[in-house]
Amino acid sequence: MNDAERINAILQHTGLNGKRFAGRIGLRSPDSIYHIQRGRNRISANMAERIVMAFPEVDKAWLMTGRGEMLLPGAAGTAGTTTDHRRLALFDPARHEAATRPAETAANLQQVPLYDFEAVAGLVPIFTNQNRPIDYISIPDLPRCDGAVYVRGDSMYPLLKSGDIVMYKQIQDYYNIIWGEMYLISFAYEGEEYITVKFIKKVDDHPDRVLLVSHNPHHAPKEIPVAAIRALALVKASIRFNTMG
Repeated sequence: MNDAERINAILQHTGLNGKRFAGRIGLRSPDSIYHIQRGRNRISANMAERIVMAFPEVDKAWLMTGRGEMLLPGAAGTAGTTTDHRRLALFDPARHEAATRPAETAANLQQVPLYDFEAVAGLVPIFTNQNRPIDYISIPDLPRCDGAVYVRGDSMYPLLKSGDIVMYKQIQDYYNIIWGEMYLISFAYEGEEYITVKFIKKVDDHPDRVLLVSHNPHHAPKEIPVAAIRALALVKASIRFNTMG
């Protein structure tokens, strides 16, 4: 079992995604976790120490070498019990409800992959299945979605704020836009790639151009050529967290 597989095994054991796991072990950013998952880095001694401090049931020697078992003797049942107060905090009512529904209902519950586009170079790797999701989202009666990402910036505030999640449906034909709807868009401008959520409006007499409009009045509309669009998706739903933890 390599380092990436061991990290993924611990994430499965704890029930946390990469971002939340990084927070639990005291990291400011989940980037180091993502790099290990992608095989770019190995588990360092410092990382192993952080993990066993947060999750004392994990064997540090296994973390560093892959030899032996993930859990220390006597801790094998930890992941399956709720006697530990720390484990109680990991209980997810939504997952529990999905798991206890009749089989035909649970099977039909959509699992929408959640991606971190900041861990890769834009939306294109996500839209072309070159990036692995960091988690999955299930919401009853959700319209069919291809994926979800976190919102960055305040251009759609207060409709959306930084840290919200938008769930999207990819658009293949950039000339088949529903004018006035909200889109997740990646476009090239002066040698840079920009990723944003905007309303897209029609530019009269210029079918080869579109107008990107913010909900926040402090952001001016921006006109771009359709040819500059690198990835486009219709926003189908959004999720907002109203607490800090």
